[in-house]
Order: sequence, then structure tokens, then C-alpha cells
Amino acid sequence: MSDDDSQQNFILGFVMALIALVIFFVVGIVLWHRGHNPAVAQAAAAPAAVVVSAPAPGAAPKVAEVTETVTVTIPDGASIRVVDGVVNFYFATGSADLAPGAAEALAAVIKGVESGRKAVVSGFHDTTGDAAINEQLAKKRAEMVRDVLVGLGVPAAKVDLQRPAVTAGSGNDAEARRVEVKLVD
Repeated sequence: MSDDDSQQNFILGFVMALIALVIFFVVGIVLWHRGHNPAVAQAAAAPAAVVVSAPAPGAAPKVAEVTETVTVTIPDGASIRVVDGVVNFYFATGSADLAPGAAEALAAVIKGVESGRKAVVSGFHDTTGDAAINEQLAKKRAEMVRDVLVGLGVPAAKVDLQRPAVTAGSGNDAEARRVEVKLVD
């Protein structure tokens, strides 16, 4: 076996171990929240659908750009979607808890940061209810995503928490309650 093959096998093993670590970490968070938040316990017990599709044939992805589409949907409204380098964490009404199954999306962000990019985290809210409470909830959701990334080993200097100019998200209420993570150079 050549040195290149050994290096590739080591890197592949390392990436697989990192993905397993992320999955175990997220499962641990879910189990911890299950005991502290009945709504998360119900969501964790619900079946999740995961859809992964690769970029179009012949499309040349940019280096370190997330090009896969990953969607994890939970019936209570929490979900994760990765499209064209932007990771969207959608939240249930009144909640700042990540949806179970966030490991793939978190792994995509970690991979981007490991390749030298920076994660810009922005929180958005829907337009129902009290505007001041919604602002605080959007901030709390963004901080939750940042804290999980830092907890998974992403250097804090590589995660930039930014308040968007308009925090009221676009789309329907379920699409508006989100945290966007963009990978920038």
C-alpha cells in the first residue's frame, strides 16, 4: 500500500470518526433535552425523514462548498435544510431547541470550517406574537447553533454571530423561524 493510500485511508477514517462523534453528540443533546423539555421528547420519538441528493451530474462544486441538499423534518415544525452552501436550522414555535437529526447539517458546517472558511450564524423569527420576544428568541436560537458548533470543536473565532438587518424571516411562519449558517471565505 502506498503512502498516498495510507493517507487517504487515515483521512477517510478520521472524517468517519468525526461524523460519528457529531451524531453521538447530537443524540446526547436530544437525550438531555428529552428529560428537560417534553416537546423535544415528543419530537425525538417522532419518525424523521432524511433526504440526501447530490449535485446535478456534470456540475463542478466549489472547493469546501456544501453542495448537497439535506432535509430532516420533524412533525412539530423543527427541521434542518442544507442547500447551496447555506444551512438552515428551522425551529418549532417558541423553541430554541435544535431538531433531532441535525448531525448531518452540523457536519457540513464543520467540514466547511475545517477547509478554512468561517461560519456566519444569523437568527430569524416569524411575525406572530410579540416582536420583542421574537427578537430575543431569534438571538437565543442563533446562540444555540453557535454553542453547539463550538461544543463540537469549531474554534469560536471561526463562528461569527451576526444580527441580520431584518430579523423577521421570509416565507411562511415555519420557514421564518430559522437560523442560517453561511460559510464564507
